[in-house]
Amino acid sequence: MSTTADRAMRVPVRDELLGVSPYGAPQLDVPVRLNTNETAEPPPAGFLEAVGDRIQSLELNRYPDRPHRQLREALAVRVGLTPDRVWAANGSNEVLAQLLQTYGGPGRLALHVRPGYSMYPELCRTTSTRSAQFDLDEDFQLDAASAAAAVTAHDPDLVLVPSPNNPVGTPVGHDAIRALHDGSRALVIVDEAYVEFGPDEASVLGLLDELPRLVIVRTFSKAFRLAGLRLGYLLAASWVVDDVQKVRLPYHLDAVKQVAGLVALEQETVFLEHRARVAAERERVSRALREIPEVEVFDSAANFLLVRSTEVSLFEPLLAHGVLVRDFSSQPRLSGCVRVTIGTAAENDAFLAALRDVLDAARA
Repeated sequence: MSTTADRAMRVPVRDELLGVSPYGAPQLDVPVRLNTNETAEPPPAGFLEAVGDRIQSLELNRYPDRPHRQLREALAVRVGLTPDRVWAANGSNEVLAQLLQTYGGPGRLALHVRPGYSMYPELCRTTSTRSAQFDLDEDFQLDAASAAAAVTAHDPDLVLVPSPNNPVGTPVGHDAIRALHDGSRALVIVDEAYVEFGPDEASVLGLLDELPRLVIVRTFSKAFRLAGLRLGYLLAASWVVDDVQKVRLPYHLDAVKQVAGLVALEQETVFLEHRARVAAERERVSRALREIPEVEVFDSAANFLLVRSTEVSLFEPLLAHGVLVRDFSSQPRLSGCVRVTIGTAAENDAFLAALRDVLDAARA
């Protein structure tokens, strides 16, 4: 805590940062952590050993490959693009920040959906980009007509759309993405952080050649089980990659991270084989929740579920039972809602048991 003397000596922050707290979900030492959508299973056996072997040959006294050519080439092969249409950074959040630094800023407007990823307003604020929101429908879906009306009303410079939506879990249809693009002059950024947990056809990858201002953002933090690595990437037209490099920091992607990303792509098949288990657990937990009359659970194509209770506040009572979830109950349109990551079978059972105890106590 700062003293009066400290405050007198401080340089004031920018006006838009006054009263702002650092962004982030709670990191608490509890038995069951289901609040940040990490993958419960660690990377596959042999990954760390392979990375360790590979980094022995790195010249860490030298700067890394600034344009990270090998990593971009490997990512390009994975998605069927050329390397000049791929760019990577320290997590998808840094990719989003670079896009806002490049195409946003003072006098420019970013439009994003509500409910949506809670980091979008934070990124707009830190890049001095004005932001506006438009609502999904009552079922948290986005149709083409609503998308077209939103961009007509706001005339944005950028549009940010999570698909599957975070915190809801619903994918956005291709017709809606086309409407956002064709009805505007904006860079349309589709945040596919969780896309590998849903059906392949949910991705808008196939629209990249059709929609020249479309950008896809992805991450290694979720389905690739590498949240601790902090590696994300974008797929877009080559001019977007050229422009983003105007704001990137020198040597922003370190050599060890580049090697780890390459090894993960080489081992992609074993990295992603856990998705079937996540999907099965997601459906099992969803079915169990639908049998509880006091809660509502929303359909999800991601590795989490949005759960609403109109009877009792869930976050604190679940935490008292040792289960940490993400509290969205104070957010617009999400009253009574928590988001629950799909964990291991044992973690999911612990969540369901704790939820039933909380609701039993509320009935008593």
